[in-house]
Amino acid sequence: MCPVLPSRIPHGRTARRLEWVHLPPRLRRQVEERLGSPVEVAESAGGGFSPGFASVLTCADGTKHFVKAASTIAQRAFAESYRDEAARLSVLPASTPTPPLLWSADGGEHAEWGDWVVLETAYVEARAPQRPWIEEDLDAAETLALRLAEVLTPAPGDGSGGGSGAAPTPAAEEMAAWPGLWRRLDHPHAVEAAALARRLPEVVVGDTLCHTEIRDDNILITPGGTALVCDWNWPVAGPAWLDSLLLLIGPRGDGLDVEARIARHPLLADVPPEDIDVALALVLGWFSTCAAQPVPSSSPYVRAAQAWQRDVVDDWLGERRGWR
Repeated sequence: MCPVLPSRIPHGRTARRLEWVHLPPRLRRQVEERLGSPVEVAESAGGGFSPGFASVLTCADGTKHFVKAASTIAQRAFAESYRDEAARLSVLPASTPTPPLLWSADGGEHAEWGDWVVLETAYVEARAPQRPWIEEDLDAAETLALRLAEVLTPAPGDGSGGGSGAAPTPAAEEMAAWPGLWRRLDHPHAVEAAALARRLPEVVVGDTLCHTEIRDDNILITPGGTALVCDWNWPVAGPAWLDSLLLLIGPRGDGLDVEARIARHPLLADVPPEDIDVALALVLGWFSTCAAQPVPSSSPYVRAAQAWQRDVVDDWLGERRGWR
């Protein structure tokens, strides 16, 4: 077991979201028309850090639906995120372990939806992994990450070269600015960490579609023990092992022995140890930079969550590099 890093983050209750009653009456009527029945109960998703609408809607006919919505005027960044997510979901293979997109509506394309972006993904009876993490849930999540690497290699895309449905941005391109973050960070091993991070172009490469945010608030575990991943906000094309590594940040902070898992992992066991250190140095620089930013009123726990992940990765990389 590894040392536990205490956290005061209220897992499963981190989001401050729009509720069903906050949506314009016209929009609610349009959603109900799409669902085929009036909404009787709306249960907001408590996990995550977005203020956009995201709720399980139970209709009068007994059906349940998971619907997201955001205004392109009041919540522009999140509406763009939902728009991108709908486009990305539309090109995923049917075998991808994720709730599939059922429909989406975009006021930018259809004026009747006004300034709103709305999407529905299939409702799944499931729960989030336990926090602190337990071995059984991590087993399911590990199987999920391996399945993603299998199904999403090569990365799907429409091949058009543009738009969210196109081939994903390479991780080395998306993260190109991350090594430079170390120039502004006060860390006793910044020189060594920066040198690791500069190896980004040779390490974080590949043709697998990587989710990159594969953590407890984006994972669903069904009653049968199968795990699914949701919220495709920041996928990139990278190495097949990347999601499996990023998955281990939360469990490491909760005290699980992730190094033992790496040693027997079908993908990670063959990755050169320093390549893993390169990935950890990159995300350490990213979390350190994000955690230092002001706390947005729309997401009161996001900086605390980033600071906790920073501390976990700092401890983990320090142990691997002998910094102590």
